[in-house]
Amino acid sequence: MDKFSKQQIEARKKTIFDAMGKRGQKQILKKGYEDWNPFEEPKDPIDIRKDKTKRTTQVLIREFLSQVDHEEYSNAFAQGALEMGLGIINDDEKIRGMFEFACWYAELLRKEGHDSL
Repeated sequence: MDKFSKQQIEARKKTIFDAMGKRGQKQILKKGYEDWNPFEEPKDPIDIRKDKTKRTTQVLIREFLSQVDHEEYSNAFAQGALEMGLGIINDDEKIRGMFEFACWYAELLRKEGHDSL
C-alpha cells in the first residue's frame, strides 16, 4: 500500500467498508473504524485462536475437563464446554450472553444459599 496516497488509501478503505454487510460494519465500528486496517496481512491462525490467557480452545478444554470428576460429565457436557470455549475465543455474542447469564445465575444461587446446579 506504499504506492498509494493517504487519500487513496482512505477512499479504498471507505469503499470496502461501504460494501460490507451491516453486521461486519457494526463489528468494525465497535472496535474503532480509525484502527481498522483492511489491508493488513492476515494473522497466523494459531494467533487468532488464543484467548486473553494465551491458551487455545484445546488447552482450555483439557484444563477444564481435567478438573471435573470424569464420573460427573458426559459427551454432551464436554461438547457444551467445547462450544463455550470456541465461542469465548471467537467473541461470539450468543456465547457471551450464555456465559454472562451462567455467571449471574451462579452468583444468585450463592447469594440465596443454594448449592450450585
